[in-house]
Amino acid sequence: MAEPRMPSADDVDQLLLNAQLRTELEPFLDESLAVLDLRRMTTRSENEYLASMLAWERAPMLPIADWFNPPLQLPSIESLNDEEIGRLLGETIERLYSRRIVLECTEHLSDRELLTVIARDILPSYEKMVDLPKNYFHWHCIDETIDTDKWLRFYATDDERANWADETGEVPPAAEEPPYPRRMPRRAK
Repeated sequence: MAEPRMPSADDVDQLLLNAQLRTELEPFLDESLAVLDLRRMTTRSENEYLASMLAWERAPMLPIADWFNPPLQLPSIESLNDEEIGRLLGETIERLYSRRIVLECTEHLSDRELLTVIARDILPSYEKMVDLPKNYFHWHCIDETIDTDKWLRFYATDDERANWADETGEVPPAAEEPPYPRRMPRRAK
């Protein structure tokens, strides 16, 4: 019979951190903590989850532009030529990514259209600024319920297209390559 393993200093630290996180989360408790399957999580994993919950609860709700110091502001897009648009778009995408904001489904938009979406929709949008190293904010630049045709043509997987066809009884448009392919910074997996 094997002797029981003695807890390490890290085990004790993790248990103490767990107690602290649970105490700090007490005012915010709801069913999200009840769904935690503690038998399948290590204490370290549970602590990461609890820390992310606490960060979410404490995070300020700010316009995305205000996640930057100074706030991110773009010049009037109408006054810029195509070269200026391309350069500003690249710089803006990199700045957004520096705050872990990832833009997705952008390839149906021209550079000018994407910069307009950033200025008009993304920067003024109030969102929780959760500042955790593993936390990324994903902004989908298409609403699949409004732009269903574009989503089906450019972004939907074969399974999603088949499910849509089953649900609607319609034939989806042919899948196509998006007109504006671009390399976007991606979260490392």
